[in-house]
Amino acid sequence: MELYQEILCHVFANEKIQVYFPELIHTDVTRIVELECYKALAKVKAIIENDALEDSECFQQIEEIVCTFEELGSGGGSRHDFN
Repeated sequence: MELYQEILCHVFANEKIQVYFPELIHTDVTRIVELECYKALAKVKAIIENDALEDSECFQQIEEIVCTFEELGSGGGSRHDFN
């Protein structure tokens, strides 16, 4: 399946794509991204301020922050690639 996806991605990379979101036609894309970023920052702040976790649990706090970025479609890079 991985080879299939690689070939498909390669073919699509050279094609023109037109995307249409009828529900978002009057929405500013920058505003959408900024709102999602604000939500992520609020979650990160809550994680950092969580006094229920001891300093020895710092890894757990960082893990929660990385997971927050993953929820946005971002990630922790190779340091969070456990495959």
